[in-house]
Amino acid sequence: MILLIGAEKGGTGKTTLTTNLAAELANQNKDILLVDTDTQGSASKWAAMRDSIEDDQGDFTRVASVQKFGSEIRKDLLDLSHRYEHILVDAGGRDSVELRSALSVCDKIYIPLQAAQFDIWTLSVMDKLVSEAQIFNQKLHARVVINRASTNPKVSETQSALELEEELQSLEFSQVVIRERSAFRKAAKRGLSVCELTSKDLDPKAAQEITALYQEIFGDDE
Repeated sequence: MILLIGAEKGGTGKTTLTTNLAAELANQNKDILLVDTDTQGSASKWAAMRDSIEDDQGDFTRVASVQKFGSEIRKDLLDLSHRYEHILVDAGGRDSVELRSALSVCDKIYIPLQAAQFDIWTLSVMDKLVSEAQIFNQKLHARVVINRASTNPKVSETQSALELEEELQSLEFSQVVIRERSAFRKAAKRGLSVCELTSKDLDPKAAQEITALYQEIFGDDE
């Protein structure tokens, strides 16, 4: 499977979701490749940190990672898909040639959305991009996942975002909501997923959310 994590707006937590899913796939002994198409290179840095973990800090499965940029990404992803069971593509937060190229060949795209009004407005842009891509890539399935949602039950932004689904042509919402939790930052700094944190850093709720997202995306392939 080629899975694209991308959005038209930056700062929605794309790399956080990509790296956590990559770690989960690796821990399930899947043959995976993390493709970083964002010039900031955050996903590549995470993979490098994971490689540098000392043996006495734990036994964590390596995640192979490469950086790819430009219009050749379509051809590169098609070639790589014959060599890896799963490819996870981390796209930068903008309408870019990398995002459009990956849309033309990926099986699924998950679009992280922070449930704030300005982020919600960007969904119409992604809805159009996905609709255009589906003309040529008919297997493409697109979902929006609310990310960094407030843990405060009194905040109603998440429900407001979910109510937008009927206005979208090509996007549907994931059944999973990822909430703002410090465990995600702690894991990222160490090259880990939230499911790999131990002792005082472990947040069972964060781990449950990532596990639920993993099952929604990859459960049919198990």
